[in-house]
Amino acid sequence: MSDPESDFHHAMMGVYENARQHEYFATYFKGMLDRHGGLETARRLLAKQEIQAGLMKLWELGLLDRSMEALVVQERFAQLFPQAEIEEARRRLEELGYFD
Repeated sequence: MSDPESDFHHAMMGVYENARQHEYFATYFKGMLDRHGGLETARRLLAKQEIQAGLMKLWELGLLDRSMEALVVQERFAQLFPQAEIEEARRRLEELGYFD
Protein backbone atom coordinates (compact mmCIF):
# COMPACT_ATOMS: atom_id res chain seq x y z
CA MET A 1 0.00 0.00 0.00
CA SER A 2 1.33 3.43 -0.87
CA ASP A 3 1.74 6.31 1.54
CA PRO A 4 0.02 9.52 0.29
CA GLU A 5 2.74 11.80 1.70
CA SER A 6 5.50 9.76 0.04
CA ASP A 7 3.50 9.66 -3.20
CA PHE A 8 3.13 13.43 -3.05
CA HIS A 9 6.87 13.91 -2.49
CA HIS A 10 7.62 11.73 -5.54
CA ALA A 11 5.07 13.69 -7.59
CA MET A 12 6.74 16.95 -6.50
CA MET A 13 10.11 15.58 -7.61
CA GLY A 14 8.39 14.84 -10.89
CA VAL A 15 7.40 18.52 -11.15
CA TYR A 16 11.09 19.43 -10.90
CA GLU A 17 12.23 16.72 -13.32
CA ASN A 18 9.60 17.61 -15.91
CA ALA A 19 10.57 21.28 -15.78
CA ARG A 20 14.24 20.30 -16.15
CA GLN A 21 13.40 18.30 -19.27
CA HIS A 22 12.00 21.53 -20.71
CA GLU A 23 15.22 23.42 -19.93
CA TYR A 24 13.80 25.09 -16.81
CA PHE A 25 16.08 24.45 -13.85
CA ALA A 26 14.04 25.28 -10.75
CA THR A 27 16.98 25.17 -8.33
CA TYR A 28 15.20 27.04 -5.50
CA PHE A 29 12.26 24.61 -5.73
CA LYS A 30 14.63 21.61 -5.80
CA GLY A 31 16.51 22.93 -2.77
CA MET A 32 13.25 23.27 -0.87
CA LEU A 33 12.31 19.71 -1.79
CA ASP A 34 15.67 18.43 -0.61
CA ARG A 35 15.48 20.35 2.68
CA HIS A 36 11.79 20.07 3.56
CA GLY A 37 10.24 17.31 1.47
CA GLY A 38 7.31 17.66 -0.90
CA LEU A 39 4.50 18.32 1.55
CA GLU A 40 6.27 21.01 3.57
CA THR A 41 7.55 22.65 0.37
CA ALA A 42 3.98 22.88 -0.97
CA ARG A 43 2.73 24.32 2.32
CA ARG A 44 5.47 26.95 2.39
CA LEU A 45 4.78 27.98 -1.20
CA LEU A 46 1.02 28.07 -0.68
CA ALA A 47 1.40 30.27 2.40
CA LYS A 48 2.40 33.15 0.13
CA GLN A 49 -0.44 34.98 -1.59
CA GLU A 50 1.47 35.90 -4.73
CA ILE A 51 2.01 33.59 -7.66
CA GLN A 52 5.65 32.47 -7.64
CA ALA A 53 7.98 32.95 -10.59
CA GLY A 54 8.25 29.18 -11.00
CA LEU A 55 4.53 28.80 -11.63
CA MET A 56 4.67 31.66 -14.13
CA LYS A 57 7.53 29.90 -15.94
CA LEU A 58 5.54 26.64 -16.08
CA TRP A 59 2.60 28.63 -17.46
CA GLU A 60 4.86 30.11 -20.16
CA LEU A 61 6.06 26.61 -21.04
CA GLY A 62 2.48 25.27 -21.17
CA LEU A 63 3.15 23.01 -18.19
CA LEU A 64 0.56 24.14 -15.65
CA ASP A 65 -0.69 20.56 -15.49
CA ARG A 66 2.76 19.63 -14.17
CA SER A 67 2.82 22.23 -11.39
CA MET A 68 2.75 21.88 -7.62
CA GLU A 69 -0.63 23.63 -7.63
CA ALA A 70 -2.06 21.08 -10.07
CA LEU A 71 -0.94 18.30 -7.71
CA VAL A 72 -2.51 19.96 -4.67
CA VAL A 73 -5.95 20.16 -6.29
CA GLN A 74 -5.93 16.47 -7.27
CA GLU A 75 -8.39 14.33 -5.35
CA ARG A 76 -5.73 11.75 -4.51
CA PHE A 77 -3.80 14.32 -2.47
CA ALA A 78 -6.74 16.23 -0.95
CA GLN A 79 -6.37 14.51 2.41
CA LEU A 80 -2.89 16.03 2.84
CA PHE A 81 -4.03 19.65 2.73
CA PRO A 82 -6.47 21.87 4.59
CA GLN A 83 -9.20 23.37 2.42
CA ALA A 84 -7.56 26.82 2.51
CA GLU A 85 -4.39 25.49 0.85
CA ILE A 86 -6.37 23.63 -1.82
CA GLU A 87 -8.37 26.80 -2.51
CA GLU A 88 -5.16 28.86 -2.82
CA ALA A 89 -3.73 26.39 -5.34
CA ARG A 90 -7.03 26.44 -7.26
CA ARG A 91 -7.12 30.27 -7.23
CA ARG A 92 -3.65 30.48 -8.77
CA LEU A 93 -4.52 27.96 -11.46
CA GLU A 94 -7.79 29.78 -12.21
CA GLU A 95 -5.93 33.09 -12.55
CA LEU A 96 -3.71 31.50 -15.19
CA GLY A 97 -6.65 29.95 -17.11
CA TYR A 98 -5.91 26.34 -16.19
CA PHE A 99 -9.57 25.32 -15.92
CA ASP A 100 -10.74 27.11 -19.09
